[in-house]
Amino acid sequence: MKLKLAQLDTILSRELKITGSKSETNRSLLLQAFYPELLLQNISNSDDANTMREALAKGSGVIDVHHAGTAMRFLTAYFAVKPGVDVILTGSERMQQRPIKILVDALRTIGCQIEYLKKEGYPPIKIQGVVPVENSVSLKANVSSQYISALMLIGSSLTAGLTIHLEGEVTSVPYINMTKQLLFQIGIETKFEGNRISINPQTKVASQTITIESDWSSASYFYSMMALSNDGEVTLSFYKKESYQGDARLATIYKSFGVETLFINDTITLKKKSKTVDNIVLNLVDAPDIAQTIAVTCFGLGISCNLKGLHTLKIKETDRLLALKTELEKLGGKVHITEDSLFLEPSSHIHPDITVETYNDHRMALAFAPLALKTSLSINDADVVTKSYPDFWNDLERLGFKFS
Repeated sequence: MKLKLAQLDTILSRELKITGSKSETNRSLLLQAFYPELLLQNISNSDDANTMREALAKGSGVIDVHHAGTAMRFLTAYFAVKPGVDVILTGSERMQQRPIKILVDALRTIGCQIEYLKKEGYPPIKIQGVVPVENSVSLKANVSSQYISALMLIGSSLTAGLTIHLEGEVTSVPYINMTKQLLFQIGIETKFEGNRISINPQTKVASQTITIESDWSSASYFYSMMALSNDGEVTLSFYKKESYQGDARLATIYKSFGVETLFINDTITLKKKSKTVDNIVLNLVDAPDIAQTIAVTCFGLGISCNLKGLHTLKIKETDRLLALKTELEKLGGKVHITEDSLFLEPSSHIHPDITVETYNDHRMALAFAPLALKTSLSINDADVVTKSYPDFWNDLERLGFKFS
């Protein structure tokens, strides 16, 4: 579906409910599979979360995770330690280009049986679930924190628990801490000290309800709208000031764009309060998912930005650095990228009526939509937002956006 967005000057003040974090939901669903005593509330309604839930329910045969990278990593670890399970995990063409070798190697180290069905190091993979024979594993820590979280989530199910030794600089520490906090919340003792993580074994947890915080990545698009808007405010729920999510950095980052965040009774209210700075320099190694939003915000405001720590963006749904460069330059921007950084030059003009390609990447559609506060534009394959935020276009309509 191609969606044309008319230009508007400001957004209407509204209250919106954002469903649970995709990251927290998928972790919690996996823990619930090990510990049925857990009850989950405010789970994400995203495609990725639905894929995860359906795969856990199916539990055998061929399981297609489509574009869901988190599901691919987490399910690989989960099925590998379920004795008697026999599954094939596959996905979209892009998923079959996304590496999984580091996680598979780590699982093989503890005795898991996994084989590649096509290209070495990539899905699809065949898994025969076993009881692991080892309780210690080492892996590189600077590629994707999802590999580490996948191992952490299965650790307590192993007879002797699991010790994870991390090699090199650890990437996306907040996501590892999120996993640690969720384990701690349900009563599983976990330590993360230096480059060593240890998870104690646990066969059962106390019956309890976990309320999943709303997705801060989804909130980022409203931060961008407020930064680009002349007026108005928006209230979002359910959010905590002390969040497990690394993307909660938004509240601090967007002060530089003149956006104030008010925390009131598990909601955040965003208001445009002050003038924007002329240049943004950020290291986003701990929050790479908000890089696209920030780059588009800067372009819309005509200011420069220098974003670093983005090496994981090249192995996402698309090469996000190249995609950002291509689409921003179509709109009139000047962008320079390296393997792990993006530099946007300041600009004074935005080309109208440009069609933005999304490359099967939900965050391309979500990040570029706020530009309608500065120009008219079209979004190709606008339905791609269902991967993480199915209600996005409906919520934008409530804020006054016009589509055709």
